[in-house]
Amino acid sequence: MGNGRTGEKLERWLARNSWSTIKGDRRGVAAVEFAILVPVLIALLIPTADFGLAIYADMQVQSAAEAGAGYAFLHGYDSSAISSAVTNASRISGLSASPAPTQFCGCPGASGVTSVTCGSTCSTGNTAGTYVSASATAVYQTIISYPIVPNQYTFVSKSTVRIQ
Repeated sequence: MGNGRTGEKLERWLARNSWSTIKGDRRGVAAVEFAILVPVLIALLIPTADFGLAIYADMQVQSAAEAGAGYAFLHGYDSSAISSAVTNASRISGLSASPAPTQFCGCPGASGVTSVTCGSTCSTGNTAGTYVSASATAVYQTIISYPIVPNQYTFVSKSTVRIQ
């Protein structure tokens, strides 16, 4: 099997390196700590990045709805053009102008615009205005699946602007 020299080398090494010497040796500790901590850091990084991407997608949906309302404010009501403004406002996948843009008459109030018959008088004494509502919708799919948390979220935003 082995020769006697291997056993002699081991005995000499053990004689030179007592347990107290071996116990105080810190070589390789950083590598072991790094190997233990990296999976933990990655396990924290992925959900954090996923959460940030979801927030970004929601902001893009809100911005797209506002872009549709801004287009209506500048150019008037044109359903297909407003829908194009919504979908072209962001490069996130699956963005749609859903539900379709609508035009309606309404009176402004503390809780928003109340839909009324065109030409009617509001409680403030002013004539009802013409409003356009633009909506944007997108579905966000998480990077990985998490326990308890859904795998996808649907973000919907609506923006309303008075055009007359």
